Parts: sequence; C-alpha cells; structure tokens
Amino acid sequence: MIEARHFVEAARERGFEWYAGVPCSYLTPFINYVLQDSSLHYLSMANEGDAVALIAGVALGNAPGPPRRRGISMMQNSGLGNAVSPLTSLTWTFRLPQLLIVTWRGQPGVADEPQHALMGPITPAMLDTMEIPWELFPTDSVAIGPAMDRATAHMDRTGRPYALVMQKGSVAAYPLERGAAGAGAARARVRSSEEAILSGRQGDPQARPSRREALREVIAHTPSASTVVLASTGFCGRELYAIEDRPNQLYMVGSLGCVVPLALGLALARPDLRVLALDGDGAALMRLGAFATVGAYGPSNLWHLLLDNGVHDSTGGQATVSPSTSFGQIAAACGYASSLETDDLGQIAAWLDAAPLDGPRFSRLLIRPGTSHDLPRPSAAPDEVKQRLMQHFGAG
Repeated sequence: MIEARHFVEAARERGFEWYAGVPCSYLTPFINYVLQDSSLHYLSMANEGDAVALIAGVALGNAPGPPRRRGISMMQNSGLGNAVSPLTSLTWTFRLPQLLIVTWRGQPGVADEPQHALMGPITPAMLDTMEIPWELFPTDSVAIGPAMDRATAHMDRTGRPYALVMQKGSVAAYPLERGAAGAGAARARVRSSEEAILSGRQGDPQARPSRREALREVIAHTPSASTVVLASTGFCGRELYAIEDRPNQLYMVGSLGCVVPLALGLALARPDLRVLALDGDGAALMRLGAFATVGAYGPSNLWHLLLDNGVHDSTGGQATVSPSTSFGQIAAACGYASSLETDDLGQIAAWLDAAPLDGPRFSRLLIRPGTSHDLPRPSAAPDEVKQRLMQHFGAG
C-alpha cells in the first residue's frame, strides 16, 4: 500500500497536474489530496467519457515537444464502457495521450458487489481490445517511478493512453479537510443580464440561416491568430473545412458529444487562447452533463455555439428532440455566464465579438436542415490536423 502523496508527487515531477474523473472509493485518497493542493487541478465530471475528452483537451493545449502538460483520467472499471467512444475515436485517432487510472472492482478472487461480477473479469480484455497497454497500479512506493516512466514513454512515443489498473487497498486513506475546495473547484456564478432570446422558436424553419451561412459568420469572427475552433462530428466539421481550412481549426470525427469537454480542457490549459466549441443538437443531447461541467468550471475564454437544425443531418435527417428542449435555459441554469437563443446571424456576430465575461458564454443558433451535396472530407489525417493546430499555437 502506498500513500496518495507518493503517487501524486511522482506524477507531478513528470508534468501531471490535471485530474478528471468520476469518483470511486478506491480513488478517494487521490481526489482528496489533489483538491487540497492549489497547484493541482481536479474536475468532477458527469461521466467517464467526458473526463477522457477533457484530459484530451489538456493534451491538445501543448506546444510540440517538452515540457508537456499531462493529465490523468480516473474512473471505476464499471464506467470504462462510458469512455469507450472517446478512447477509441478521439484519443486513439487524434493521438492525444493521457494516463488512465481504472479501479478493478470485481477482480476475480476478490469479493465485491453483484454489479461488478461481469465487468471485473473482462476489464483487462477491454483494455487489450482498445489497444491500451496497462499494468497493475503500483502498491510499493519504489515501484511508482518506474511505472510512471513506462507510462510516459509510451504516451510520448505513440501519442496514446496508458492505463494503471488499481486493485483494492492500493492507496491509504487521506482525509479531506472541511472546506477544502482546491484550485479546480466548481464555483457558483451569477448569470449576466443577457437573457435567453427565443425569437427563432416561432419562425418558419426554412427562413432560418443555413449551416454554411452560420459557419461563414464564425470564420469571419474567429481570428486564426488567437482563436481555436473545434467543430463537432459530422457535417459541421466537413462544411467548415469546405468553406475554409485554417490552421486554428480541428474537425472532430467520432466521439459524438465530446467537443464540449474537449474544448473545456483546452480552454483551461490555455487561458491565452479563445476557444470556440461548435456543437450540434444531436451531440449536445447525447452529453447534456457537459453543460453542468462547463457551467461549474468553464473559464471566460470558452465560447459554446450550438447549431441546431433539429435533425441528425449526416445520417439522413432523422429528427432529434431538440424542438422541445431549451438549451439556452439549460446553459443558464447550469451556470454559464450568459445564454442566448436566436435565429439571427447578426446576433451571433455580436455574440462572437463580445467581451469576455466571468465565465463561459453559450449561444444556440436555430438553423434550417439540409446541407450541400458532396461535402469533402479533410485531406489530412486527424492527427495531422491536430499537429498543425498545436504547431500553430505553439508559441503561446
């Protein structure tokens, strides 16, 4: 058994300062320790996949080469299933490395609750199937450094995750002092006087702007020298690429719904940049918990723009339930600094040019369904697009 400080301090020496996850009793000592160190950051996530996407955003904020910002996603193995999509189509595809600490509930031969009876035996096979190398979490302080060195060597060589599987009783208890919040603590906000505008709700959907018109507005108001634009999976990224392929843009593939936690991680890691997350209604509905996380932790350099056409456009136009959902009210209730709903491109232009507030800004733009035929796909591979973006902002 080790103490929390043994691992966290060894991790700090290797650049690990960011932690995100969903708690497990095995992880409590780490969480308590990190929360009480003002130079470290722990973010409590709505689900394990969001934690993986956020730490991927931290990695995206690195300049090429050392020193590197590093992050750790922590989860119970029962939540590993929630993280499969970003682990296989975000971190693997874009080569955004991170360390995973996965607790081994239901380990064969160790008595546990019935819900872990299947996940326990298959946890190693799941990691193997996802091509994530793993080893048992070190239980002796002298073994921590070598384990961390193996993990960082793999991460630096491949750009992909490495996992430590934590057995029961690996870490001694560490108390959380009353009132301790930590540098990454969630905070309540008073929303600005900018109220949700529902002007687009009653209009004719065909009179709304197209996605292409909206994206042209985005390009016009996001200078490539200072703003990162992260486009959601599907036609959003492809159409943005078709209009103008700029080095400050990244086009998500897979990991539907993960663009917002990815943007949050990047915005936190790189306060010198403005980060715009281009979301879609289907993606937002899939991961509504991200709204709460952004509202709690989101910095003033994070803009969240949801382009809502009421359908899954890239898969044939199947309807979503967004017409019955007020994303603006959700964002406001979750603690965004401002929230706007509109179908007016002029309001979006003003929103994009507005001065930062004390927290993230949200806007939902109602657009009409449909897209151009034969949209091109980016000619560069996803990891090449990522590398271009990192090099573009490397001097930051």
